[in-house]
Amino acid sequence: MIIYKDANCGLTTEQDLVSGDEIISDTWELKDVDDAVYEVDCKKVTKNADNIDIGANPSAEEAEEALDEGQTQVIDVVDAFRLNQMQGVFKSKKDFQGQLKGYLKKVVEKKKEDGATEDDIKKFQKGVQEYYTKKLVPNFGDLDFYATESMDPDGM
Repeated sequence: MIIYKDANCGLTTEQDLVSGDEIISDTWELKDVDDAVYEVDCKKVTKNADNIDIGANPSAEEAEEALDEGQTQVIDVVDAFRLNQMQGVFKSKKDFQGQLKGYLKKVVEKKKEDGATEDDIKKFQKGVQEYYTKKLVPNFGDLDFYATESMDPDGM
């Protein structure tokens, strides 16, 4: 999941600038990368009808064997914000790049509407470009992509 930072947001819940959907809160440690992107460490937790155990995070093999009837393993952030995995949507880096470019145009428009300066926008664009080049492209095959609950095609 990619989360773009709204530098003016003082809320404890962050929203996608385009769709307005809630995507993360300060319940998780947010790592600010280049004033453009937040990184969040997620973990698998065991969930059942009664509670969610957010304790120790056993290896995937141990966890699968240890699940009781009615329990499932979920990714904490995905479950908390009702994100939907987008399997097979981006078959290539080029597919993802096309979606990202369209989304970033909308984010820049929104930032301008909110009064961002040209310097702020350039800094944001540079930060996103560096993140895309250094983090996303080299690890593309290992990434899972998620959409917000509304599945807004304009959002991220």
